[in-house]
Amino acid sequence: MKRVLIANRGEIALRVIQACRNLGIESVSVYTEADARSLHVLQADHAVKVGPSPATSSYLNQNAMIHIAQSMNCDGIHPGYGFLSEKAEFVALCESEDIRFIGPVSDSLNRMGDKAQARSEAVNLGISVVPGSSESFDNPASALEVANEIGYPILIKARGGGGGRGMRVVEDSRRFVREFVQASKEAQAAFDDSEIYLEKFLSGIHHVEVQILGDEYGDVVALGERDCTVQRRHQKLVEESPCMVIGAEMRSQLYDCAIRLGKSIGYRGAGTVEFVLTEDRIKFYFIEMNTRIQVEHPVTEVLFGIDLVEAQLKLAMGSRVSEIVGNRSSTGHAIEFRINAENWQNGFRPSPGVIRSWNLPAGSGIRVDTHCYQTFRISPYYDSMIAKLIVHGHDRQHALTRAERALRDFEIEGVVTTIGFHQELLEQQAFKMSNISTKWVENEFLPENS
Repeated sequence: MKRVLIANRGEIALRVIQACRNLGIESVSVYTEADARSLHVLQADHAVKVGPSPATSSYLNQNAMIHIAQSMNCDGIHPGYGFLSEKAEFVALCESEDIRFIGPVSDSLNRMGDKAQARSEAVNLGISVVPGSSESFDNPASALEVANEIGYPILIKARGGGGGRGMRVVEDSRRFVREFVQASKEAQAAFDDSEIYLEKFLSGIHHVEVQILGDEYGDVVALGERDCTVQRRHQKLVEESPCMVIGAEMRSQLYDCAIRLGKSIGYRGAGTVEFVLTEDRIKFYFIEMNTRIQVEHPVTEVLFGIDLVEAQLKLAMGSRVSEIVGNRSSTGHAIEFRINAENWQNGFRPSPGVIRSWNLPAGSGIRVDTHCYQTFRISPYYDSMIAKLIVHGHDRQHALTRAERALRDFEIEGVVTTIGFHQELLEQQAFKMSNISTKWVENEFLPENS
């Protein structure tokens, strides 16, 4: 590939630009009026306005992306995460126009990008899944019948996409239709796909995901796991690796399941296979596969010394995964803290505005991924994440010590951020001991602010 269109925005678009530059590939960014001064626009080799600020008219506009790619003579499209990254029809459109999609082929995405279909694939391989529906729904009445059969509480989940959007926990049938409709609307706005599937809601769980890389020759490898249990309303806030609550045997089983799933669908590129651990941490269930790069991919990068976005580009160009990974192994412990423009002391309300002061932490084992800078305006149109702080230490305690210093040195003025949340988190004994669940933040740590 000589020129790649980046069908995304913000921090991940900037990461793709950097990876393209390292490989001698030209980058083309797309932007809206709200993003005109973002770093991903300023640093790309070329930039083209894709549409108005609302995502449904711009970053989710498949035909506009194809048109720009063709008019700019791009031979590849990188979708980043979110938006079009898990749209099988968009991948098929790229394939029909002879534009290389930097990710899985459309058949693989059809089989795993649809969460309900992914469950069926796992069951066929003998992998345990959380009890739930075998299909997705656009009609709340039909879904209600199945929900009553599964039993409450029920987790309503968007069929496509991720990031906690289009997800609701429903305690009984009386609230089901209302929550279904709201989740469906949210999924439509975020992913242009309103369909919903159902899972039995399990309490006290840990959320663990396995990073995989696959090539077009059928080889798939696992690059460690990440613990994503610190969440609020299904939105991940902190991710770390290795997971402290599993042993060698379960770790090996998780990797085996992830690799078998990847191989079964001929997976090419970077992907993440997600699991939940039961409260007693004895059993795990497959829940879904994210057929894209993850927000938290830097955790794996610093542990293995590998650029996963570069790896995506190389795999799309026909490289073998064995050539990319070699004999790399994980070293130390890494943690990522999502820095959002949100008022965490007031229900995590979004805090758009202009950044008046911006000072980043630095030093050994500290990395910040961001598209922001002093005087940058945070838009209300998109996700509120403005930076990712990644710390790497010899072990978890060393990483936590570095995190404490980095968060203290991270100065942002003009918008309210979640830096204070993370500082409070580090003081919590339950977090220090990994004695938490996916509902811990909203039920125990900050129930009044959730």
